[in-house]
Amino acid sequence: MQEFAVVLVDIFIIFAAAKLAGEVFERLRQPAVIGELLVGMAIGPHALGLIGQPNSALIDLFGDAHAAEEALDLTYEVLAELGVIVLLFFVGLETRISDLLRVGRRAATVGVLGIVFPFAFGFLLFELLGNPTVESLFVATAMVATSVGITARVLRDLGVIDSMESRIILGAAVVDDILAMLLLAVVSGLGEGQGISALEVGVIAAQAVGFVIFVALVGTRLSRHYSLHLARLRMPDAPFVVAMTVMLGLAAVAGYLGLAAIIGAFMAGLIFAESREHFDLEHQTMPVYQFLVPFFFVVTGSHVDLGTLNDAGTVALAAVVTVLAVAGKVIGAGLAAVGLPARSIAILGAGMVPRGEVGLIVASVGRSLGVIPADVFSVVVIMSIATTLVVPPVLTALYRGSRARPPYPTDLPLSTGATD
Repeated sequence: MQEFAVVLVDIFIIFAAAKLAGEVFERLRQPAVIGELLVGMAIGPHALGLIGQPNSALIDLFGDAHAAEEALDLTYEVLAELGVIVLLFFVGLETRISDLLRVGRRAATVGVLGIVFPFAFGFLLFELLGNPTVESLFVATAMVATSVGITARVLRDLGVIDSMESRIILGAAVVDDILAMLLLAVVSGLGEGQGISALEVGVIAAQAVGFVIFVALVGTRLSRHYSLHLARLRMPDAPFVVAMTVMLGLAAVAGYLGLAAIIGAFMAGLIFAESREHFDLEHQTMPVYQFLVPFFFVVTGSHVDLGTLNDAGTVALAAVVTVLAVAGKVIGAGLAAVGLPARSIAILGAGMVPRGEVGLIVASVGRSLGVIPADVFSVVVIMSIATTLVVPPVLTALYRGSRARPPYPTDLPLSTGATD
């Protein structure tokens, strides 16, 4: 059918461009994710326009060009979301809950302080500029939420996902996401003029925390003791099929509770990391990973509208907001990581910096409610993209500089990988 041919062509272009750009950047000794983000910017509808342009058949199907473009965007977003879900599931497979618990206190502190400082910086800046309080709250909220998908991809590509710093970042990201979700619920209620009660906030928090604790503790124990029964199922590759089902199910539940779907996927990975088949699952999941994950980064890059750089005032404000967004995470992580080596503190700070699609989601909610004007929305977009692009090369440089050194000492013992 001609109306769907454009979708298949765009998927081909996205995948081929991602792999080609990844190959080029790997040869330049840079993370493939940088190439995927940049090629997304190049082929997106705001640049070369190689993707996102509906054909006449698709326009006829949906009635007008705008509806057809939105349908294409939705298709890309679904692929991108599946990609980042698989990414975090894979990261979870390479992580043990016992390792996260060993850095739990440090991770929680990094997550909390990484919320407090960026929020305070963003709110105070826009209040001093005379913006409405609700607008200041939305911008501040957009500055707090870490897009752990970017960091997780870099850490995994560098082969350091099992390092102490990586565990702290992943644990902090869970805390970060819960707190960011609560902040978004509060400011959205204020933006709608309805407000939100302390009881409502408490219920949302209880649901989110209960979900994480139940999955982390109960799910992993069940997997550890009963995973062998999966081999008795008649379906081919039963452990893989069950793992994919649990991954999608927990991602959906997390989304229903207001958390990022990737938190549910990460928790699913943690569950199967305790199973006896987790090495086989890593091998079986790798082709799915290689196919879907690049879509997330290319689609994220395609959202960049370089036209927002035309206004000098917007660019200047975006630069200030970006500096404050980076400083907030670095300061928060630095205070939480006192006692660790300087390089570890720098890695934690850098790992929590990217806002990516999370900042865009918050800004989009504010725009849909009419409380964020176009220029401020552009500021948040620039901040989100800038913090996303800066992290991969910084993390790469920090880790490559530390490979010749022995593991850093820490006040928290590291797991030997044995099952509890």
